[in-house]
Amino acid sequence: MILISEAVPTIAQLRAFLAVANHLHFREAAATLRISQPALSSAVSALEEILETRLLERTTRKVLLTPAGERVSLHAARILAGLDELISDVAETREPYSGPAHLGVIPTVAPYLLPLLLPMFAKDFPRLKLTVHEAKTETILEEVREGRLDMVLLALPTDANGLVEEPLYDEDFLLALPYDHPLAGDDTPLSREALKGLDIVLLNQGHCLREQAIDVCREVGTKATMTTYATSLPTLVQLVAGGLGVTLIPELAVPVETGKRVRIALRRFARPPGRRIGLAYRGTSPRAAEYARLAAAIRSAVRAKRFPVRLV
Repeated sequence: MILISEAVPTIAQLRAFLAVANHLHFREAAATLRISQPALSSAVSALEEILETRLLERTTRKVLLTPAGERVSLHAARILAGLDELISDVAETREPYSGPAHLGVIPTVAPYLLPLLLPMFAKDFPRLKLTVHEAKTETILEEVREGRLDMVLLALPTDANGLVEEPLYDEDFLLALPYDHPLAGDDTPLSREALKGLDIVLLNQGHCLREQAIDVCREVGTKATMTTYATSLPTLVQLVAGGLGVTLIPELAVPVETGKRVRIALRRFARPPGRRIGLAYRGTSPRAAEYARLAAAIRSAVRAKRFPVRLV
């Protein structure tokens, strides 16, 4: 059994020894640390006593490292470098818009909004070390509440306790139909009642867009098709193009998901259903004021891009 002394080396002792190990000269090491030679010698002697081994071989002409001293110098360098990095990282977090920031985004928003936001964050907040996690609503809500995420982009309201919700924009849903559907080829806005009798395909459970589509169906007294689901919005569009039904698609997704190779038609509603997208974060976060200003920056970026949405 190896017994470990209750006493442990101090940072000051490690700094003193490493200075001597680097210079192999007590006077030069003391000058580097701006302390007296007796104070330096005392610190090194205390370290040797704690470690119960000689670290230096002192001669009348020079100082040499013992084999133990060689090993301790490597450990001391790593420990002090890690400490300096810790201090630097913490100092960064005291600066506004700097340090790590973990953002959660739902899959029906990420592909359409992130291409705008990521360059904006890099340009306007270069010291912010942003990481992005894409997941369904329930997952990112749990992670932001538990502190694994700092803020989340998702459909509002969340009805989650303890979160501040910053509305960003409202967007309409369009009706996506097979290219040869009887309702295709007409630009006249549809009544929501047109959904009655249509086979409406949905995303899998856990996607808020699914629940929003079900709410619209329920409002007009129709039911969604219960036999065909998709795991993503691109797959949902492909199901529609393949003639398996119709669906509701957010307007920001239209340019990405409905290119020339996708044979679907789109119809607008006279009284369009839609959703509100916002940024949510913990009200108790010490960076809550920063996240509120980031929400304002997102609104400005969306406005400058002239996305077909209504800012709120």
